[in-house]
Amino acid sequence: MGFLDILLGRSKPAAPDLDQLFGLPSAAVTLQAAAGFTPTGTGAVCFASVEGAAFAEAHREAQALLDADTGRTGPPVEVGRDEYGYSWLVSRRTPEDLPALVSDLHAVNSALEDSGFGPQLLCSVVGFKDSGRQRLGLVYLYKRGTFYPLCTLPGRHERDNALEFQVAAQLENDLRIEKDKTRWFPIWDAPGLID
Repeated sequence: MGFLDILLGRSKPAAPDLDQLFGLPSAAVTLQAAAGFTPTGTGAVCFASVEGAAFAEAHREAQALLDADTGRTGPPVEVGRDEYGYSWLVSRRTPEDLPALVSDLHAVNSALEDSGFGPQLLCSVVGFKDSGRQRLGLVYLYKRGTFYPLCTLPGRHERDNALEFQVAAQLENDLRIEKDKTRWFPIWDAPGLID
């Protein structure tokens, strides 16, 4: 950061720190004890697709990396697009195997980043649910290196903001929570939040 940046009040954006994802298993323990939410076993990486052979190859390599996991039980990695044109690479594990799910998300992010497509990475989300129908996603913002909770109301495009603030406060010691609430974007119908 230069002298002019300091005078004008500009700050350098936080660098992505993919190792922050490995804090999710301990955050899950806190979340279950404090609010009764448990992992769904679904996680996803969202990225902006780019046309071209290099990106298609990096995308295939990331998917093949996860599909090659001999310990994987259940469906292979899924790839889809949302209504806004963003791509989602979805991994499903048993709810008890959150560390493996986190490793999957880390591997996808790392593979795309190492191939030079870090700017296309948007976020990663891991789904949780309570004993009722309430869903919660812990969203990792790639470009900010932070997390925020996203609590969607069942069957509606509405959020439970009070629960989001409660969960954020409970996880402050486990995860780097995004301080700027305007960056807590609603990711409607994200994998793990509607399954």
